[in-house]
Amino acid sequence: MSTTDRTSDPDAPERTDGREDAAGSTDGADGAEGAGEARAPGRVGRPRASDADGLLAEQLLRLTRRLHRIQKRHLEPVGITPAQSRLLRTVAAFGEPPRMADLAARLEVVPRAVTSLVDGLEAAGRVRRAPDPDNRRVIRIELTDAGRATLRELRSARRAAAEDILAPLTAEQREVLGGLLTALVDPGPEGGR
Repeated sequence: MSTTDRTSDPDAPERTDGREDAAGSTDGADGAEGAGEARAPGRVGRPRASDADGLLAEQLLRLTRRLHRIQKRHLEPVGITPAQSRLLRTVAAFGEPPRMADLAARLEVVPRAVTSLVDGLEAAGRVRRAPDPDNRRVIRIELTDAGRATLRELRSARRAAAEDILAPLTAEQREVLGGLLTALVDPGPEGGR
C-alpha cells in the first residue's frame, strides 16, 4: 500500500518490516522488483509457485479485511452491520417471505445466527416475524416499510464503498478483476472440487 493509500484509508496498518503488503509495495524499499518475494534456491527473479500462491492468498485475505472495514464504515450511518445488510438483501431476494431455515440455507450459516440477525433487524423495525398462512407453526420473515427504505440506503452505501475500493483501478482493470472474481466465486463443476 502506498503512502497515499494510507492517508485515504486510516484503518490500514503501516508496513515497517519491509515485507510486501496487499498492494505489492513495501515500506523502506524503493520499489525494486521482487522486494518481499520468496525465491527458490538458486533462482533469481522468480518466486516458487507455492510461495507465490501463498502470497496471493495472503493478499486476498488482506483485501477481504479491507473490504469489510470500508463496507462497515459506509454502513454505520445507515445503522446496520454488514451481516444485517446481507440478511436484509437476502430477505428481499425471495419472491415470498422466507422461513428462517430458508435464510440460513441461502446464507450458508447455522439457523441460530439467522435468529440473532433477525432479532436485531426486528428490534429496529426493518423486518417482522409473521406466521405462515398455511402452517401457523412456521414463521416467515417479512420486510417492513422501514426495511425497504433501508435497502434503498444500502444500495447507495454499497456503491460508495465499491467506489472507494475500486478507485485505484481503471475501467479495463475493473473488467479484468470482475472476470477473475467470477472464476473464483463461481468456478463451475470442474473447479468446485
